[in-house]
Amino acid sequence: MSAPTTKKPTVTEREARQVAEAAREQDWRKPSFAKELFLGRFRLDLIHPHPLPADEDVQRGEEFLARLHEFCETKIDSALIEREARIPDEVIAGLKELGALGMKIDTKYGGLGLTQVYYNRALSLVGSANPAVGALLSAHQSIGVPQPLKIFGTQEQKDAFLPRCARTDISAFLLTEPDVGSDPARLATTAVRDGDDYVLDGVKLWTTNGVVADLLVVMARVPKTEDGKDGKGGITAFVVEADAPGITVENRNAFMGLRGIENGVTRFHQVRVPAANRIGAEGAGLKIALTTLNTGRLSLPAMCVGAGKWCLKIAREWSAVREQWGKPVALHEAVGSKISFIAATTFALEAVVDLSSQMADENRNDIRIEAALAKLYGSEMACLMADELVQIRGGRGFETAESLAARGERAVPAEQLLRDLRINRIFEGSTEIMHLLIAREAVDAHLSVAGDLIDPDKSLQDKARAGANAGVFYARWLPKLVAGPGQLPTSYGDFKHGVDLAPHLRYVERHARKLARSTFYAMSRWQGRMETKQGFLGRVVDIGAELFAMSAACVRAELLRRQGDHGREAYLLADAFCRQARIRVDELFNRLWSNTDDLDRKVVKGVLGGSFEWLEQGIVDPSGEGPWIADATPGPSERENVRRPFG
Repeated sequence: MSAPTTKKPTVTEREARQVAEAAREQDWRKPSFAKELFLGRFRLDLIHPHPLPADEDVQRGEEFLARLHEFCETKIDSALIEREARIPDEVIAGLKELGALGMKIDTKYGGLGLTQVYYNRALSLVGSANPAVGALLSAHQSIGVPQPLKIFGTQEQKDAFLPRCARTDISAFLLTEPDVGSDPARLATTAVRDGDDYVLDGVKLWTTNGVVADLLVVMARVPKTEDGKDGKGGITAFVVEADAPGITVENRNAFMGLRGIENGVTRFHQVRVPAANRIGAEGAGLKIALTTLNTGRLSLPAMCVGAGKWCLKIAREWSAVREQWGKPVALHEAVGSKISFIAATTFALEAVVDLSSQMADENRNDIRIEAALAKLYGSEMACLMADELVQIRGGRGFETAESLAARGERAVPAEQLLRDLRINRIFEGSTEIMHLLIAREAVDAHLSVAGDLIDPDKSLQDKARAGANAGVFYARWLPKLVAGPGQLPTSYGDFKHGVDLAPHLRYVERHARKLARSTFYAMSRWQGRMETKQGFLGRVVDIGAELFAMSAACVRAELLRRQGDHGREAYLLADAFCRQARIRVDELFNRLWSNTDDLDRKVVKGVLGGSFEWLEQGIVDPSGEGPWIADATPGPSERENVRRPFG
């Protein structure tokens, strides 16, 4: 067995992109509403009528939600978790007894076999009780051992690990390293083959559930062998027993929010892992991680839905009681507009999550873009809703629940919610990375036909072939962007019932075509430099997210109307949301071409070059001493193991 490497992989920007590109799902074997939207094709037929779960799935899901609701109300003390920064053992024991660890695991392995729809509703419920508990369950099932094994595991692996995950064992997902975030090409943790085992060496950072986990999914780099006989090497996924010799949890990390989260730093030193515990082939680790996240990302916006619902409840109750200048503050327009925003946005976000989840359950559509949009949109909008709630509450919004209770008022943890939600813009792909990831998928059709034209490494023959293919594609595609149903005043007339939602759907159709034209123009203008125009790409994605949310809101309103379930109110909320969203979309379109991106780049170069250091004078820096990035050199741990398994 060769010695573990201690040198971090050095890769160029191009090599890093190639690694990420190789991990992408290359094919589109199923239709995608969001992909079509970015191409200027408003395929309402893919989401309307709104898909519905089977009756037996509804019954099983509702029965579990009823039990879970009672548990959350009677057993989860959010104030205690916030105060002690730990989830009590008895809470975890109770969740295990309920079967909450196995919500997404098939019944034949001892799980509950819930659909994605009801799994997400359960997370929304638990997250409203305490976001740290929601994060624990989500990390365990959405990105921990159960999901990758469900998709990529062997039958032997499923038989060995899924029953444990369903009832007793908590799992964690370990990818990030101290010097490796969203650039996995630089992954330094190694797994060297030694007979029937692999030997792991390295350090993992921000291991959600890692402090208490029984099972780990670990991403490590398998070195390529010189003769190529033993395997192809590359980033590879393993199931690892958390108590294996050589594993040390060196720190339990603390954060501005989610104080009960069990997140740590884990060191591997000569940890032996049976080859039978490898998930998939060598080199398939990133593809496994990204595929797992395609639906796993929906858990985060599901909890954002719960946050929105709570914000609305508190805003309604508080604003009806608090009076200013002779009337409730809710009736003052400055406050009322914030309440309207919270109500309309919560409705739309729930529509996005429910629609995406049901499409995931039916497996008829490719939802990789929808799930990513839901994560991006949910995390951003939930933070805005929580911030507006703090503003509505005024000084009480900034005051802690404990302090409010101490002086005799209702202990409303509004400031805690704002702190807890902030991580969602970073978790499972930051907003900036999500913009790039979604943008890459959004322009996939263009790159598949014209990519070689803008690739400097391609030969003239390849460019000529690409030019011919692109000519055929654009000759068919571009004329369809000129006109469509959005220009006909009678289109989507079945969405008019008292309140008329048809104009909003016509708006979506027109602006999907406008978005596609804008993207094409940008590719023609910048060609190979398009990937550097991150500001432009981010706005393109944000427009797509708003159009998707508008579509989902209208479709959900019509579903509720047909079901006789608050249909009139749903139409009103959908109308309010779409009108608010249209203002944001119009502004984003304007900012595609009227922005400060070029000037910002000059300022940044000046900042990094030290030109503006004079601006930093007149302060003191309260930061402590130490390196910006901790040393992660492989080797034995010199710290106490703070792993704390439940039970």
